[in-house]
Amino acid sequence: MSESVALAGEDWQAWVGRKETIRERIAPDRVAALASTLGLEGNHAAGAPLPPGWHWIFFNRFVPRQELGTDGHPKRGGFLPPVSLPRRMWAGGRLTYHKPLTIGGEGVRESTILKVEAKSGRAGELVFVTVSHSIACDGAPCITEQQDIVYREAAAPGSPAPAATPSPRDGAWSEEFRPDTVLLFRYSSLTSNGHRIHYDQSYAQAEENYPDLVVHGPLTATLLQGFAQKHAGKPLKSFEFRGVSPLFVSSPFHLEGKGDGRALDLWASGPGGALAMKASAEV
Repeated sequence: MSESVALAGEDWQAWVGRKETIRERIAPDRVAALASTLGLEGNHAAGAPLPPGWHWIFFNRFVPRQELGTDGHPKRGGFLPPVSLPRRMWAGGRLTYHKPLTIGGEGVRESTILKVEAKSGRAGELVFVTVSHSIACDGAPCITEQQDIVYREAAAPGSPAPAATPSPRDGAWSEEFRPDTVLLFRYSSLTSNGHRIHYDQSYAQAEENYPDLVVHGPLTATLLQGFAQKHAGKPLKSFEFRGVSPLFVSSPFHLEGKGDGRALDLWASGPGGALAMKASAEV
């Protein structure tokens, strides 16, 4: 059982309520680049609807080199609180789709920090930051989203990986996906994500104690949303996901799911049937 704690000398409550607004055109060439990166066909020209999850390639600040930390992320502070714990990851989120963003349209994302909470448990010291996003396109509300960001202590060198959680065995649909280093590099570029665990193998292994390059959580969540929409045959109304264990570039994984035509249970299954991401969707 974890409990709320305050890390010594750190107080982030001044960040609660902090806001940020980013405006960006939903550029067709960027959308086409993601389609090429994922090996997908479709209508991605101006005026077409943006597929679910693809908005994550937009509204990301590309900060100057001198403003980057050693992990490749922007230095602590700014919009997000300056939490000193060294490892940062996007743990999950909840999305509601009111209408699709329009490729070629003018998008606006308004963000607010809803909560900052420190906890201590079996995984050590943790800090959870919940961020709310409201995204509009050409003046019309399109997406509301909450993101859960977690900061944690560094893993001790040689420490064993946590015991795997088994994936469900009753999926009605399954697709294999094979990541590679070029895919991770291109997705990092498209999302302005400098985190070195996705492209710098020596850093991922020596500094963050991963066995190989890590597949982006948002990439897996994007794939699951496309997988859900394909099998449901309808646009998504909502999507919720939670990362359970990392996926690595060296191993294929499976997108799996089941549903009744309205509600879908979805998951990503790694080597040996280990649960990597759990999700649900409504259409």
